[in-house]
Amino acid sequence: MNLKGSKLRIEKIDECRYRIPKTGKMRVDGVIYVDQKMMDEIIATDESLIQVANVAHLPGIQKYSLAMPDIHWGYGFPIGGVAAMDVEQGVISPGGVGYDINCGCRLLITRISKKDIKDRIRELVDALFKAVPCGVGSKGKIKLSKNEEKKVLEQGSRWAVKEGFGTEEDIARTEEGGMLKGADPDLISERALERGKEQLGTLGAGNHFLEIGYVEEIFDEKTARAFNLFKDQVTILIHCGSRGLGHQICDDFIRIMMKSIDELGIELPDRQLVSAYIKSKEGQAYLSATATAANFAWANRQIIMHWVREAFSSTLAANIDEIGLELLYDVCHNIAKIEEHEIDGKKRKVCVHRKGATRAFPPKHPDVPKIYREVGQPVLIPGDMGTESYVLVGTQKAMEDTFGSTCHGAGRIMSRSKAIKFTKGRAIQRELENKGIIVKAKGSKTLKEEAPEAYKDVSHVVDIVHKAGISKKVARIKPLGVVKG
Repeated sequence: MNLKGSKLRIEKIDECRYRIPKTGKMRVDGVIYVDQKMMDEIIATDESLIQVANVAHLPGIQKYSLAMPDIHWGYGFPIGGVAAMDVEQGVISPGGVGYDINCGCRLLITRISKKDIKDRIRELVDALFKAVPCGVGSKGKIKLSKNEEKKVLEQGSRWAVKEGFGTEEDIARTEEGGMLKGADPDLISERALERGKEQLGTLGAGNHFLEIGYVEEIFDEKTARAFNLFKDQVTILIHCGSRGLGHQICDDFIRIMMKSIDELGIELPDRQLVSAYIKSKEGQAYLSATATAANFAWANRQIIMHWVREAFSSTLAANIDEIGLELLYDVCHNIAKIEEHEIDGKKRKVCVHRKGATRAFPPKHPDVPKIYREVGQPVLIPGDMGTESYVLVGTQKAMEDTFGSTCHGAGRIMSRSKAIKFTKGRAIQRELENKGIIVKAKGSKTLKEEAPEAYKDVSHVVDIVHKAGISKKVARIKPLGVVKG
């Protein structure tokens, strides 16, 4: 099978994987986690497979240029792309992280059931909408001085918990403990600081959301028990990132690296793959700046979660302990991190780029919280508004085959402008209410951009990673109420 307009070939490996064999200046093969149906759809809709091959040209790339089944066209790397670079000889690329650094999810679980709130969904959605500022350019209720903002960028969730927004248990159930080390706020621009200063504790717009749901189905009883999940249990899913601060950091470092790319002697098949050697001054500065944005995002989700707890407690006139509202886990989607992985039988330090991909570490791994270490890391796969979300668990096969990575969501199949045209004349809010899902948003445009048809079938995406063994299904969550920016 040839890619349209390209000399690249695609070979089927098995029911869940295809290969782009190394050719020309590609250093490794490309491997894409899709089935035949999804492969046909990708070839028909965009050129993201060419991006998989382009990433395979980057210096220091190990084993494969990978893509998850939620793959679609992105800046430089495809969204859904995973690549690990040797720390000594490899590069780091802002296109391999994305603009919304540490966009991610956290899931709250409760002790209550769907029947306990079935008549109060609209009231709860209204309370969440009021409690958490959302929408384009939204400003938070927390006003930070520059010095205090820098503490947030260094300490992440830990700063939020110290300020009374949550508990130490929350930190233990957050990837990296809610704080990436090595963050240096002095390496980011004044513009980035300015954009972040008033956005802490805000949801943003686009595909970000707060969602009240319930556990519709359990696939793995043992792991569900370890995660404290039960049938019909009420959950709250938070999906957001580093807001304008992360966007600005990405923009700034693309410009910085563009200026020095010729001096560094990196030959690129696509200028959007602009990179710096990890050991270079630019590479180290970008890693550190990315850590500041990741920490901002974790603090942001921590604070939003605190306000969600308060809104639920006050609306239901019950204390938080009665309702539960415990954090199951927080996992990030857009990140580059130094990790240790086994390559050719040896432990190696690599910089793992996950862009629209989620960490999926196995049982016994030291980076999995102790409470889950016997079963593996919780993996959160959000749907969008009218579609279900999933809880999965990490596996050893993911460590062996994908640097401990899996998919992150459904993946777009329509641009936002195309989605608006496609839904012209439709009342998306009413359509969702007819399905029993109460939605509140800043405007109808957001709902049209984020209509369920704009995305792949999340169940199909999840089935592929489950069959491939790089994460395993634990539970499916169905939405009851959604707040959109």
